[in-house]
Amino acid sequence: MNGSAIAVSGLRKAYGDHVVLDGIDLEVAAGSVFSLLGPNGAGKTTTVNILTTLAEADAGTVRVAGHDVATETRRVRAAIGVTGQFAAVDDLLTGRENLRLMADLRRVRPAARVVAGLLERFGLTEAADKPAASYSGGMRRKLDLAMTLVGDPDIIFLDEPTTGLDPRSRRTMWDIVRQLVADGTTIFLTTQYLEEADELADRIAVLDGGLVAAEGSADELKRLVPGGHVRLRFTDPAAYRAAAGALRDVTADDEALTLRIPSDGSQRELRSLLDWLDAAGVQADELTVHTPDLDDVFLSLTGRPHPGGASDDHTPHTSPEEIAR
Repeated sequence: MNGSAIAVSGLRKAYGDHVVLDGIDLEVAAGSVFSLLGPNGAGKTTTVNILTTLAEADAGTVRVAGHDVATETRRVRAAIGVTGQFAAVDDLLTGRENLRLMADLRRVRPAARVVAGLLERFGLTEAADKPAASYSGGMRRKLDLAMTLVGDPDIIFLDEPTTGLDPRSRRTMWDIVRQLVADGTTIFLTTQYLEEADELADRIAVLDGGLVAAEGSADELKRLVPGGHVRLRFTDPAAYRAAAGALRDVTADDEALTLRIPSDGSQRELRSLLDWLDAAGVQADELTVHTPDLDDVFLSLTGRPHPGGASDDHTPHTSPEEIAR
């Protein structure tokens, strides 16, 4: 699949008088990770449900894997996998049985070979014949994602896939996502963890008030927010005074012998500063770069700190089994 894996234009959705999506545009490149961020109620899950054919848009066009979600539903469903906020595994079945059920629903053959391969890939072979109820949170999440991969989907929707996981399990999931992308899979990710979007996403869109407030790479979004700076620390008072007197717009701390210089942290600005220091014969003992993080971006764009909440709107979550039908 070349070009755009997902193309959204003018997408609108309301529930009664409550407008959830007010004409959003999105484009997701094939083989990339695209992350949708937003405060609770922003419409992230509504967007995922429309893109995965689980809800109908009021207006706009949506193409997933080259197919219109409204008129080519079966083709869209054949090309995608969905993992929701809560693992959609059957606790009464073993890991192997859960995967076999999904293989049967998707009519994947030879099922036994596919199931065995996924168990091995996700490190679940030893626990394959134990009830899913006995699995840890991280194991359940891995099983859930393995079930999503049955049928080799081109595009995977991950709706807050690491909610409730401990840091080690979360990083294990990140490694799995990176490997999927390396293999050519497209990932559409919603997450309550800004660090997760920063680590994984090639592009990020911030959704607020039914609109896309900003879109770009993590670095591009961070440069939208003021407050970035370079901090120079000196041990030589003479070098400190020389730099303080020559550099513009610096904030000086005479006691700590440090200078804070506004900067977007770009390579161009850093090279310019280092070239000046070299040309002036001024030696700084320490140089550190501070750029706003995604928390700063979120606060700047939405007017409130990131809540780290759970479900973002009132649309229902649907299991992978429903996608397979």
